[in-house]
Order: sequence, then structure tokens, then C-alpha cells
Amino acid sequence: MWPPDPSPEAAPEPAGGPRPTRRCPDYRALLPAPAFLCSRKGRLLLAEAGLSFITFVCYVASSASAFLTAPLLEFLLALYFLFAGAMQLNDKWQGLCWPMMDFLRCVTAALIYFAISITAVAKYSDGASKAAGVFGFFATIVFAIDFYLIFNDVAKFLKQGDSATETTAGKAEENSSDSDSNSD
Repeated sequence: MWPPDPSPEAAPEPAGGPRPTRRCPDYRALLPAPAFLCSRKGRLLLAEAGLSFITFVCYVASSASAFLTAPLLEFLLALYFLFAGAMQLNDKWQGLCWPMMDFLRCVTAALIYFAISITAVAKYSDGASKAAGVFGFFATIVFAIDFYLIFNDVAKFLKQGDSATETTAGKAEENSSDSDSNSD
């Protein structure tokens, strides 16, 4: 079951006594955090990476192999953003505008997937091209959902910022008008 149980039950000892334990390197440090993978953004990034990889494989096997670059790049970018989000690089690297980069990635991916999927389904007749087009349409939908959610989050954040600046501006005007009336 995912996520793994934090306190697994101990396995019974073998009949010959306890075995010497070999210390294996801990590769779990390279895996994304389960909390991020279970979040909405983590699930979307996993779906984007999975669909991009499947689309890439279909284009490799099809006669429309000219289109395989876009799914490969989107797969790699989705993996990068998945690990960046899981390792909380957006908190560590403050100089980058992470929401804008993610938004632009999703918009361009949705547009490119839509265009190459239409072309693959309409122009090529082999089954792998048709499958790549169908998976490309699914990827278009997932990327479109992702950029819609990012846009809503950014718009909500900007509205909160506008109301805070309006409140401080209103208080500043009240203070300046109070000081003007006191000086008379």
C-alpha cells in the first residue's frame, strides 16, 4: 500500500538465528516525498510525465517519428518539475519565478500536444501514430487542467496582494488626512 507504513512489523527470525545484516545504500533519498506525490500538483506532474513517456514511445514506433522530440522534452520537463517540487527547490531558489515557469510549460505543452496530435491522427495511417495522437489528446487535457489550476492559484494570490495594497493605501490616506486636519 502507498504510502508505506512507518512502523512495519518485524519479520520472524529464521530458524538458524538472526542473519548478519548487509547495509545497502539508501536510495530512498532520491525518491520524491510521498506527501508531494499524493498532492494535487504531484498527481498532475506524474500524469504529465507518464502520458508524455507513453506518447514518446508511440511516436518512436510510428511513421510519425518527426514528432517524438516534443513528448521527450515534455517528459523531461515534467520530471524536472516533479523532483523540483518534491525536493522543495522552489523554496530554496527564490530567484526563479516558479509559478510562471510552470504555467508557460503547461501552456506550450498543451498547444504543442494538440497540434501534433491532430497531425498524427489526420495525416498518418499506422496504428502507433493513431495511438500517439490519442495519448497526445489525453496529455493535452492534463496539461490544460494544470495550467488552468496554476492560473487560478496565481490570480487568487494577486487578488490577495491587491486587497492588501488597497488596505494599506487607504490607511495611509486616512493618516495623511488626519494629520492635515490636525495641523489646521
